[in-house]
Amino acid sequence: MGIVVVGTVFVDIKGFPYDVYNPTGRNAGTVEIVHGGVGRNVAEDIANVELRPTFVSMVDDTASGAEVLQKLGKHKVNTDYVAVAPDSMGIWLVVFDNTGDLAGSISKRPDFSALDRMIAEKGDEIFADADSIVLEVDLEKDIVKKVLYFAEKYNKKVFGVVSNMVIASQRRDFLQSMDCFVCNLQEAGILFVDDFSEMSPEDLKTELLDRIKKAGIRSMVVTMGSKGSVFASVDGECGYFPPEKVKVRDTSGAGDAFCAGVSIGLTYGKSLEESVRIGTQLAASVITISESTCPRFQPQELGLEI
Repeated sequence: MGIVVVGTVFVDIKGFPYDVYNPTGRNAGTVEIVHGGVGRNVAEDIANVELRPTFVSMVDDTASGAEVLQKLGKHKVNTDYVAVAPDSMGIWLVVFDNTGDLAGSISKRPDFSALDRMIAEKGDEIFADADSIVLEVDLEKDIVKKVLYFAEKYNKKVFGVVSNMVIASQRRDFLQSMDCFVCNLQEAGILFVDDFSEMSPEDLKTELLDRIKKAGIRSMVVTMGSKGSVFASVDGECGYFPPEKVKVRDTSGAGDAFCAGVSIGLTYGKSLEESVRIGTQLAASVITISESTCPRFQPQELGLEI
C-alpha cells in the first residue's frame, strides 16, 4: 500500500507582481492556477521520489476534479480511495510579494462528507497494509478520530501536517497519538500560545524539547524559513538543520514537501535528523519553481534504499 496520505485537494490561484508589491493598490503581474491542497501536495511529493503512495481524499464531480485525478495518476499516486462528490475541493487565493514571500491569502474549505464516508466504509481496507500514515490534523474532527483509530488498530506510524493551525491547535490531544508533527514557526507559536519569531535556532531547539515533553507530543519539527529547521523528540534528541541556499521563486508547497521528506525518512528507517535532511532537500527544490510539488528524485539521491 505504501504511505497513505489523508488530506484535501485545493485549487491554488497564485498572483505574482512584476514589481514591489503594493498591498493597498493595483499590482501588475502574472496569475497562475495550479492543483494544490496539503494532502494532495504531500502525496505527489512522495510519488515524485519514485514511491507509490495512496491518497485518501475527495474531488469535485467536475472537469477540474477529473484533471486532478488524471495528474495524480500520471505521477503514480493510487487514487482508488479518492471520492468524487460536489463541492469536495477547496480554493486558495494567494498573492506573493516580489521576494516570493506570502503577502496575503483567502481560502475556502471543502465539504468533507464524502471523505468521512470513505474512511468509515473502507478504513480497514485502506490502512491495514499501509507503511505509514500522513494526516492533515485540521480535517473534520470525526475524520481525524477515525484515522487515529485505524492507526492504533493496525499499529501504524502517523505523521501530522497542517493547513489551518487555528483549527489544529484545538486538537492538541490528537497530536499525542502521532509519531511526529511538522509545522512552521508561526504555527508552532499558535500551538504553544507564544511568539518564537525572535528566537535563534539554537534557543528554539531547546525550547521545543521542553514544550513537547510537557505537552506529551512524541516528536516535532519546526521549519524557520531561511533560518532552516529545528527538531526534538521526547527521548531527548533535539537539533538544528540549516537551509539549502537557492533562489526563491514561490514558497507555497515548500512546507508540504518538507513534511513529505520527513515522513518518507521516518517511514523507511532514517533517524529524525536524517529525515529532516530529506525534508530540507525536497523543500529547497520546490521554492525555486512555481509548482507546489517537488521535481522527480530517485530514492538513492536522498540516501534511501527501498
